[in-house]
Amino acid sequence: MSEPTMKGPYDRPSDPAKRRSAAMTDGPDRAPARAMLKAIGFGDEDLAKPIIGVATTWIETMPCNFNQRDLADAVKRGIRRAGGTPMEFGTVSVSDGVAMGTEGMKGSLISREVIADSIELVSIGHSFDGLVCLTGCDKTSPGAAMALGRLDIPGLVLYNGTILPGSYKGRDVTVQSVFEAVGAYRAGKISAQELWELESAACPGAGACGGQFTANTMSMALEVLGLSPAGLNGIPAVDESKVAAAERAGEMAVRLVREDVRPRSIVTPRALENAIRAVGATAGSTNAVLHLLAIAREFGLPLEIEAFERLGEATPVIGNLVPGGRYVALDLHRAGGIALVLRELAAGGLLHVEERTVDGRTIGEIAASAVEQPGQEVVFPIDTPLKKTGGLTVLRGNLAPDGAIVKLAGHDRRHHRGAARVFDSEEAAFAAISANKIVAGDVVVIRYEGPVGGPGMREMLAVTAALVGQGLGDSVALITDGRFSGATHGFMVAHIAPEAALGGTIALVREGDEIEIDVDAHELRLLLPEAELATRRAAWMPPAPRYSGGVFAKYAALVSSASDGAITTGSRLADALGRRGAP
Repeated sequence: MSEPTMKGPYDRPSDPAKRRSAAMTDGPDRAPARAMLKAIGFGDEDLAKPIIGVATTWIETMPCNFNQRDLADAVKRGIRRAGGTPMEFGTVSVSDGVAMGTEGMKGSLISREVIADSIELVSIGHSFDGLVCLTGCDKTSPGAAMALGRLDIPGLVLYNGTILPGSYKGRDVTVQSVFEAVGAYRAGKISAQELWELESAACPGAGACGGQFTANTMSMALEVLGLSPAGLNGIPAVDESKVAAAERAGEMAVRLVREDVRPRSIVTPRALENAIRAVGATAGSTNAVLHLLAIAREFGLPLEIEAFERLGEATPVIGNLVPGGRYVALDLHRAGGIALVLRELAAGGLLHVEERTVDGRTIGEIAASAVEQPGQEVVFPIDTPLKKTGGLTVLRGNLAPDGAIVKLAGHDRRHHRGAARVFDSEEAAFAAISANKIVAGDVVVIRYEGPVGGPGMREMLAVTAALVGQGLGDSVALITDGRFSGATHGFMVAHIAPEAALGGTIALVREGDEIEIDVDAHELRLLLPEAELATRRAAWMPPAPRYSGGVFAKYAALVSSASDGAITTGSRLADALGRRGAP
C-alpha cells in the first residue's frame, strides 16, 4: 500500500505571470533566496505573485524628483491592488539646474547611462517580471526608457510632474528667469537685492523645471512614444491627483505583465516619428535629439539625425511654451494637455494615429479624447500655428560634417556671420561674458565640451542665459560641441560633430575667423580655404584627457558621437569588443 501524498510548501503552482521571477522564488532550491526575502517582510503569498520592480530617482539635491517617495508608495499600492508584489529600488540623478556652470555638470549626461545601466542590472539581478520607473529631472526619463528598451520586459515610465511657476513682481517666473537675471546683474541692469528676491521666489516646491525644457519635453515624448500612460505625466508634482495617477500606473504595470505587453511592441519607427513631431510642435529641447537617438539605439530601431530635420521642417510650432513662448507646463496641463497637441497634429495629418500605448489605447484615440479649456492660448490650431516650421533643424557644412542642431523657436534669425570668439571651456566663455568682452555680431565658440572632450557634454545655460541677460541674445550667435539646456533660447548651435576632442573642424577655429550660420541653406561654415584648414589639421594635436580614471574616463573611452545619441553601448564599444576578440 502506497503512502498518501501530501502537498508540500513548494508544490504550489507558479502564477503564469511570473515569467521571470519564478526562477528566483519557486521550488526548494530557491529556499535561500526566499529566506532572504522573508527577512524583510515578504511572505509566501507575496512571492507567489508576479514581482514588479519600482525604480525611483529620488534624491535630496533638487526639487525635480523630490516627491518620488510618496509616489513610489502610491505605485506600490496600485501594484498590490492589482495582484502583484512591488520591490522598490533606487538609482541616481544629477541636477542640471544645480550643477550648471560647474564641473559637476559633466556628470549630467553621464548619469543617463548610469541610470539605464543600474535599472538593467537590478532588474536582471532580481528577475523582475515588470517595471515601473519613476522619473523627474532631465536625464532620468530617457535613462529609464533606454533601460526598458534593453530589457524588453513589461513596464512603463511615470514622470513625477512639473513644478509650479514662481511669482515675482506680478509675473510667472522659472529657474530660467534666474539664470538670465545673473546676466542682467553682471551687466548692472538689476541689483543684488533684486536677484536674491527672484532666486527666492522662482522655484516654489517639488517638481521638474516648469517650461518646455528638457524634463517636460522628454515627459511629453515618452507619452507620445507610448511608454508613459497618457495624461498622467502632465499632472503637476504637487497636484492632489498625482498620487492617484501613481496608483493607476502601478495597476497598469501588473496588467502589462499579465498580458505580456513588452516595450519593443510599443516603440516602433512610427512611434519615434510621432515623438519627434510632438517635440517640434512644442518647440521642445534640443536634448530631445540626443535622447531619442539613444532610445532608438537601445530599442534596436533605425533613426538618424536627418529625421529631425525632415520632420521638423514639416511640423508647425503650435505650443506657445517657455522658453520660446509665453506659457509653462502647468498652463499646458490646464489647457488640455498633450492630448490637445496630439489632436491638432492628427488634424493636420501629421501623426501615425494607429500606434499603441501602455494604457491600451492608440495615439489617435488619445488625440480624440482631448478636452480643451475654453479660451486657452497655449496650443494653437494646426492651420494657424505660431510658426510654420518646427523648432529644431540640422545644420551641416565644413564645421559640422556629421551634423549640428539649431533651435529656431524663440528668435527670428536664420542667418548670422561674424568673428569667432574662441574658448576651450565653458568657464572661460562665461568669464569673458561676465567681463563684458563679447559684443554684438560675435560668434562665441565653446569647444572641448563634447561627449569625449568634456567628458559629458555639458549644457551651456549659464553662458546662453548670461548673453540674453546682457541684452545680446538677438545680436550674438553661439556654437558648441556641447549641449544646451531646454531653457536656452537665442541663435545657438549645439551638438557639433565631430567634436573638437576627436579632431573635428571646430578644433581648428582661431580667434577672429569668420563663421557663417545659414539656416535656410542648412549650413554651418568656417570661411577659410580648404588648404588653410588642411594646414591647421596637420598641426593639431589632441589634448590630454581631462580624467585618467573613474567614471568620467570610462565614459570618454566608450561614448559615441552626439550624432549617434552619445551612448555608451554604440559603435565605440562594439569596436573595443571586436579588438578584444569578442564574438
